[in-house]
Amino acid sequence: MASVALLSNPRSTGNRSLLPQVREYCAAHPDIFHYEVEDVDQIEKAIRTMAMVGPRVVVINGGDGTVQAALTEIYSGGHFGGSPPPVAVLPNGKTNLIALDLGAEGDPIKALERVLELVETGRLEDHVIQRQLISLDSGGEERPVLGMFLGGAYLADVMLYCRNRIYPLGLPNGVSHFLAAILGMFAIIFGIGGGRLPPKPETMTVSLIRQGEFKGKFSLLIVTTLEKLLLSIRTSEAHGTNGNMKMLATDSNVGAMFRMLGGAWRGTLGQKPLDGVHFQQGDEIRIEGERSNVILDGEIFQAKHGMPIILTSTQPVPFLRLAA
Repeated sequence: MASVALLSNPRSTGNRSLLPQVREYCAAHPDIFHYEVEDVDQIEKAIRTMAMVGPRVVVINGGDGTVQAALTEIYSGGHFGGSPPPVAVLPNGKTNLIALDLGAEGDPIKALERVLELVETGRLEDHVIQRQLISLDSGGEERPVLGMFLGGAYLADVMLYCRNRIYPLGLPNGVSHFLAAILGMFAIIFGIGGGRLPPKPETMTVSLIRQGEFKGKFSLLIVTTLEKLLLSIRTSEAHGTNGNMKMLATDSNVGAMFRMLGGAWRGTLGQKPLDGVHFQQGDEIRIEGERSNVILDGEIFQAKHGMPIILTSTQPVPFLRLAA
């Protein structure tokens, strides 16, 4: 039996140089059961095999897309008999949003050492925290997928533009993200799009069960259960505190964008109404539109057969926080 089960994706950005060190570390620590996958289709078998060794914690070494696929299998596959162990995420991949929210920063090997330390010293339970997941149903016959951060509207267009047009240039991740944001902002300010710029925003409808409906062109749509990403947002009853998923949407105009950025900079976003800026919380959110692409933890999803994308929050599940 192994105390730690480690799932690695050799194709994630960080693992292209890191994986030899991970393999060496695991070889020196027999308490770690290391399973590598080359494709997302192999994750079901990987999680099923991990469940057989009865680990006290599952560690995911890959980008946010690998984390999303693994979470879906861990909490929907039934491999752990209804009681999955806590999940830890190593800081890897291009964005690391989930890892950062769970306190994993810097060197992935040091983060793995931290996991083993918590297990060996019996302090694992002291660092277990609860998080809800986002369950996404895109209208297909497959089961919903689970994740923690969703980007939609023009944000998704810019993220796809960054992935398809800027990443191939080989620039550092931070430079790529900054350049994509600047080009997206330029397109909004001047009302242009397409060609060498991200496409123009499309009209879409976002509905919450209790809070009503928002329809228009949005430069930003975020739905998340992460905490670290939205620390500057303070909810109030005027903005709606029903539910566990946090939604932030900004109308596609320069004024709304700068009001949102100003509120985030001052740490007051969500405390009072801002024209063109919508912040809500809910247990079910529907997204509809002619181009309703969304990106959940790095993976692209699109509504099928004209049906809406439906997001619901799950029951809390255990994660391992690695920060002291």
